[in-house]
Amino acid sequence: MPYDHRNPVTRSLPAALAALVCSAALAGCGAASEAARGTQGPGAAATTATPAPARTQAAASAAPASATAAARPLAGRTVVVDPGHNPGNFRHGREINEKVDIGTNRKECDTTGTSTNASGGEAAYTEAAFTLDVSHRLRKLLEERGAKVVLTHDADRPYGPCIDERARIGNGAEADAVVSVHADGSAKGNRGFHVIVPAKVKKGSADTGPIVAPSRALGERIAAAFRRTTGTSPANYLGDGTGLDVRSDLGGLNLSTVPKVFVECGNMRDPKDAALLTSGAWRQKAAQGIADGIVTYLKG
Repeated sequence: MPYDHRNPVTRSLPAALAALVCSAALAGCGAASEAARGTQGPGAAATTATPAPARTQAAASAAPASATAAARPLAGRTVVVDPGHNPGNFRHGREINEKVDIGTNRKECDTTGTSTNASGGEAAYTEAAFTLDVSHRLRKLLEERGAKVVLTHDADRPYGPCIDERARIGNGAEADAVVSVHADGSAKGNRGFHVIVPAKVKKGSADTGPIVAPSRALGERIAAAFRRTTGTSPANYLGDGTGLDVRSDLGGLNLSTVPKVFVECGNMRDPKDAALLTSGAWRQKAAQGIADGIVTYLKG
């Protein structure tokens, strides 16, 4: 039919058809958009894609912080590592034999420590050398986990420090934990590690009452981690298989005002234990076990 501008119906038909086409197109776009959004429910159409990157960015920024906290669980903590004895002690017999007050009585300033038996042309491996090596490894592991680490000595003095000074260093640092690293010198056939914890002592300048419980908790955590990491067993000659020994005659424990333990990593006089103690790979495991125990203790 020819177009008649005087006929309103004829005139509106093209416009109506155009509106229908647009509506269908818009409906199609809307459906496609809704399908892309999924079943988000009421108000989803008003939500743009902008917030999603913001949430992703927030999560991304939170993840490194969480990872850092997990990797440095000892941040803000102080640990004192006490390498037993001193390589120079044997040259200073008079000085290390001087008696110092340990609260319950008086005792030698320090000793030379023990050693493995020399054999096959190889020199004996001293306890002082062993404890310093393990202490260096332990310091590195603890610092990697965020701790501030203080050594009571680093073979940087002629002898000592004396046992009373070793205690004062831990106290002065207000340490969260103190670990004195040692190796035993028992009879052949006596094997395994043990952790020495303080007995309850209150006499003279010694008062271990406040630290007995936390020190035992520290000792238990270290004993469990040390066994797991090194694969060695608790001592078969003391501690009834617990790996723990309670003592009241050690000045380093008696005079401590912060949680403290001694770790006897093995018996240097037993050939099988000595083979472990003289292995660098095993000493790394020993340091790892002690570090893991400290972490579990301080994390609660």
